[in-house]
Amino acid sequence: MNRTIVVSVLAGLLLAASAHAEPDDASSFVVVSQRDRRYFELSNGSPYIPIGFNLVPAPNEEEFEKLFRIMAENQVNYCRIWLGHGDWNVEHEHCLQFDPGRAATLDRFLSLARKNGIHIKMCLEYFREIRAERNRWSDNLLYHQANGGPYDGMHDYLSSQKGRSHFKAKLDWYADRYAQNPAVFAWELWNEMDAVRGSEWRDWTKEMLGELRRRFPRHLAVQSLGSYDHQNKRPSYQTLCLLRDNDVAQVHRYLDEGAGWEICHGPVDVLAAQAVGELIAFQADKPVILTETGAVKPSHSGCSALYAKDRDGVLLHDMLFAPFFSGAAGTGHVWWWRQALEEPNLWHHFARFAEAVKGIDPAAEHFEPALRSTDRYRLYVLKGRRTIMAWCRDSQNDWKNELVLSHPPQTRNGMEIDLGPYVPAARKARARIYDPWKNRWQDKTIESGRVTLDEFTRSVVIRVE
Repeated sequence: MNRTIVVSVLAGLLLAASAHAEPDDASSFVVVSQRDRRYFELSNGSPYIPIGFNLVPAPNEEEFEKLFRIMAENQVNYCRIWLGHGDWNVEHEHCLQFDPGRAATLDRFLSLARKNGIHIKMCLEYFREIRAERNRWSDNLLYHQANGGPYDGMHDYLSSQKGRSHFKAKLDWYADRYAQNPAVFAWELWNEMDAVRGSEWRDWTKEMLGELRRRFPRHLAVQSLGSYDHQNKRPSYQTLCLLRDNDVAQVHRYLDEGAGWEICHGPVDVLAAQAVGELIAFQADKPVILTETGAVKPSHSGCSALYAKDRDGVLLHDMLFAPFFSGAAGTGHVWWWRQALEEPNLWHHFARFAEAVKGIDPAAEHFEPALRSTDRYRLYVLKGRRTIMAWCRDSQNDWKNELVLSHPPQTRNGMEIDLGPYVPAARKARARIYDPWKNRWQDKTIESGRVTLDEFTRSVVIRVE
């Protein structure tokens, strides 16, 4: 082969490769990083830390533009929606008849998401029973035989061939429309499927995760279970996390004083970090995400009254920071978005988290999490190849002190933090201190493995590069 032909062949190969390249973030898909499977990245190689929340219930369509503007301004890059709920539900009049008007609304939503650099987790179903008449908010009436549907109940839908074929046909409709859309973060089979009446969620999940993979090869495939509020749920969570086709180890965990697990009654950073640690211990070699969190009335009987008192966003701050600094692949994703974000206007907390991790590539760092706890602070540490990051939380301040007892946060000054196990004590090092409550950076010197913090309240972030 002569030189001209070789050059021509190489040019052709390069042209073909460039046709499939994804040089910008907007054209890229979220993937599990092959450099470190505990973290995400974009398919163009850019780091991706999912910073976001659960957008349930759905906003009105006239809110879309404003909502995406606020999200983008505060560096939110992720949210989750329930496709079967409210105005997102395209199959709402007859089985397997899809409303083109609602489909067009979903198209617009995803178009705006892509324009604003936000990736959407698409949760397919949420209902927990198929009934002839409504008994609870989570009932599906459309599918029941008494209303012209094909099923006599939930077990019939999940276990019969006709029910499984129905679900797969619905997947086909979504795949035809969205399988190549980079705005989609993942497809989630069901919200908290272990809470569905009459479900053999394990066998159904195993089959349907495979169906997701076949139809959406460029998107992540995931499943979710109910709030991890009792130790007897550990076997189910372990089973789900270790399923081969489940791409992300997801956990739901709330501040719930009615929970059977005492840890769910205490400080939010502790309950969030412990949930992440439980999933890390399963050694699934997957990203871990606290994908639902929040504050509820006892035993999930409603939205907690604490949100109305939390004008500074103490709950939200801990829900965002604690999971990532405990080894999760992203922030915690809060529920009750109207009460936790919109009404108190606490969107800036997302931007503060984004500022704290700016420039960090978790997959390149291969972070190892550690926790140091004293009577004065809890130090959540991520030790990386180039960077040590630590979130220092005042252990004498929590939601009970501030929101129940009305004790304002104490100002801490001159607190000495021992970084000796993570920074060589024999040399001086420079630390950058970020105060997320004031949005302010400061340089400090580490001597003999210790750094002295200036005045702060509640928490600060320490970065050593």
